[in-house]
Amino acid sequence: MSPRETRFSETMLGTVRLDGREPPRRIRLDLHARADGVLRPWATTRAGLTGRVRITGMADDPHATGELEISPLARRRIRYRLPFTAGDRRLLLDGWKSVTPAHPLTSMTRLPFTLYEDGARVGEGTLRFPLASGLLPFLASFRFPRPADRRHTQTPGGPQTPGGPQAPEGPGADSPEADGRHLAPRWDGTPGRTEVWYTTLTDPATGTGIWLHHELTAPTDGSRPHAHGWAAAFPQDGPVRHARFGPVPWPGRSPAGETTGAPAGGSVREPEAESTDGAGNGPAPDDGFTAGGVLAVPGRLAGRAGGFSWDLAERAEEPPLFTFPRWSWRRPLLPAAQMLPAARSSYDGVFSYEGRTLALRAAPGASARIYGHGNARRWAWLHADLGKDGVLEIVAAVSTRPGLRRLPPLVFLRLRHGGRTWPRRAERSAAGWAGPGRFRARIGLPTWTVTGRAGLRRIRVQVTQPPGRTLALEYRDPDGSLSVCRNSETADARILLERWWGHWRPEKEWTLAGTAHAEVGSR
Repeated sequence: MSPRETRFSETMLGTVRLDGREPPRRIRLDLHARADGVLRPWATTRAGLTGRVRITGMADDPHATGELEISPLARRRIRYRLPFTAGDRRLLLDGWKSVTPAHPLTSMTRLPFTLYEDGARVGEGTLRFPLASGLLPFLASFRFPRPADRRHTQTPGGPQTPGGPQAPEGPGADSPEADGRHLAPRWDGTPGRTEVWYTTLTDPATGTGIWLHHELTAPTDGSRPHAHGWAAAFPQDGPVRHARFGPVPWPGRSPAGETTGAPAGGSVREPEAESTDGAGNGPAPDDGFTAGGVLAVPGRLAGRAGGFSWDLAERAEEPPLFTFPRWSWRRPLLPAAQMLPAARSSYDGVFSYEGRTLALRAAPGASARIYGHGNARRWAWLHADLGKDGVLEIVAAVSTRPGLRRLPPLVFLRLRHGGRTWPRRAERSAAGWAGPGRFRARIGLPTWTVTGRAGLRRIRVQVTQPPGRTLALEYRDPDGSLSVCRNSETADARILLERWWGHWRPEKEWTLAGTAHAEVGSR
């Protein structure tokens, strides 16, 4: 077997005429192909097909599976066989592109086909590949990952561990239980870094938004790192409340890279009896954020700050979501990077503030991580839980670096919907195609927007942060400069997703009234 697979996606549009039925109906195929080896044009490659078949007024099967024979030179054809369901009927689409040197473009983009039912011919039609709108997405969809069974390496004397770089990003790529590795601190003792663990959620019983922010700051001047943060409540029936904790010394590494609070070579522990219940030592800092009696570790969030206290169990519902490119989290080459250890989580436990107690049961939300040199010059952020439809995460930012601070905001947008993540690559919304095609953000208050197009889809997002439901907080970056974030855990959002089918048609629309989590900030 080849050490690499081949995967790509293809969309074709056309018409089909059923025997004895007029007029012709429109048909659309959205297909994903996977071959066990690298494509060899001079040979015959067989691939599996999955995707969606739509015939106007007759069929819409999102779970069609079939086979593809790719043999452009050896047999001069590319054959598609795709069974699908149309109501209570089971049909088979069978056809091939006949590759001819005289008309290479036409023959590679035109697919005549026949429909069969129980072996009998019931219709015929023609599909065409839309070069103008489909070529770039088609070329960009090609991937050559290692086979799934080789993405795990056996450590000497130990269990299999994920290989990492080649792991896919969609659902099922990482088990929800495996998110603990993303909560471990990234900081290696280098001055001028900041690291954040934050959680946002909504109490389904009262509509109260909750924000827990935990931050490690390593000053640029090399002084001792410290931990701080805050908790905030956004009730529907009253003003926003918050309380801060810290700063306290970070119990992990010193600026020289040496650990504190434990002998060299031993496990690093929180100083004496700083667990939230006072009953002994808390988890080691290498499990997550643990400082000043506040915890953000795998499966648990707990702590006290002023009149606030909380003890929550966190259960991951979906695999991780990398808002920025995956490589930027593994190798911190960008000014900062953000990701979600689980795209969606649910929370159970108790959250109390200023004499009011919320008993949370299956509260939807998510935790996220940030690591970098500090805050952007300007930024906007959105986490929209779309329920069973998925999750939308947006970060739009203007860098503080010379030469970049005059550019418009770079937009990183990730929509997990229908079991897939769009755009396919995180860089697509920020960089476009070498510039053109970047997503656009207009950052302001109380309303800000993001628009963009990738492949055959385009999106428009409008976020509103009402002043009465927005909390402004000041804090210091590693270089000592002041940043201000204006956050609302009960923001409003309208999201319109459209799909191209000869013209733009609405594919899905979501309206979040008081359940969106959003922020606008600046230095």
